[in-house]
Amino acid sequence: MRVGLTGGIGSGKSAVASIFAEQGAFVVDTDAIAREVVAPNSDGLREIARVWPQTVRGGSLDRAALADIVFSDPKARERLNALLHPHIRRIALEREARARPGQLVVHVVPLLFESGYDRSVDKSVLVLAPLEQRIARVVERDRLDESRVRARMAAQIEPERARRAADFIIENDGNREQLRERTRAVYELLVGRSNRDLSSAEGFLRES
Repeated sequence: MRVGLTGGIGSGKSAVASIFAEQGAFVVDTDAIAREVVAPNSDGLREIARVWPQTVRGGSLDRAALADIVFSDPKARERLNALLHPHIRRIALEREARARPGQLVVHVVPLLFESGYDRSVDKSVLVLAPLEQRIARVVERDRLDESRVRARMAAQIEPERARRAADFIIENDGNREQLRERTRAVYELLVGRSNRDLSSAEGFLRES
């Protein structure tokens, strides 16, 4: 089974991905792949340089400069996604081929629903967290001011729309152990090791 794991910036989807991996899933991180496809001398970087030459300096991508452009201009963001997503998906499928037969494959995709990537997976898992917690995490992690964090959040699908679209939801509103328990419960359901009805999961999970 191929699963798409998503969540807004600062929601904790990377933490959930690591817990899935602990449980035995094969994780394909498209965030990491996205960095690879714009590495020096890559096709992705050359394509970006043709469109936004001011964002490439000394043969490397100035991520902050590119972010300022695409998070303030929806059309620029769409163009960037159109340039990079084919490269990302190709490499993701190549990585997936390394999974063992029968192993659960989890694709971590920040723009799962926005990009249409959800049509390529069997099930989708959404990580949700309170807004203020998300902002605080990203400010601390990425050393960004709050206005920039909010601009990046605004570029992603609204959490309630994502909630309606997702097959499973993991609420990241507690501590790490609670997150681990909730993620394990979803993993068990996905691999078919548990026949529990979702209604018994204490309201932490939902399947649509």
